[in-house]
Amino acid sequence: MVSDERVGYLQELECELGTRGLVARVVRTRSGPAFLRVVNPDAASLAEDVTCAPVPGGRDHYYWWSWGERMVRVGDPDAAARKLAHVLQPLAPPPPGPAAPETVHPPVREHREPAACERRAPVPAGERPPSRC
Repeated sequence: MVSDERVGYLQELECELGTRGLVARVVRTRSGPAFLRVVNPDAASLAEDVTCAPVPGGRDHYYWWSWGERMVRVGDPDAAARKLAHVLQPLAPPPPGPAAPETVHPPVREHREPAACERRAPVPAGERPPSRC
């Protein structure tokens, strides 16, 4: 059965990812194709779902990224595992070094209306106030 073949390819990748410290499990659904859920255990928000399918109109099976881009051919689970490990790696913090200089901002100037505007007479109710100076 074709789906069993695909699950076998996903299981090969699952084993390869385990050697790289990533957690991977084949997920079988009732309504869709099986996929491989891959998670970085050190940063659980870094995860990816990998599928396995032939190219449209072809016979060769490939691993596919969740966004529909072809990753690598199924015969090379090591290459797929390297790509996944790279993508699921957290960004490294910047190297320690001299502290960045503080940003100096120009002084803030307070906006004030001209003195003549401050001496306007009160506006009666229902009328529009005159435009500002």
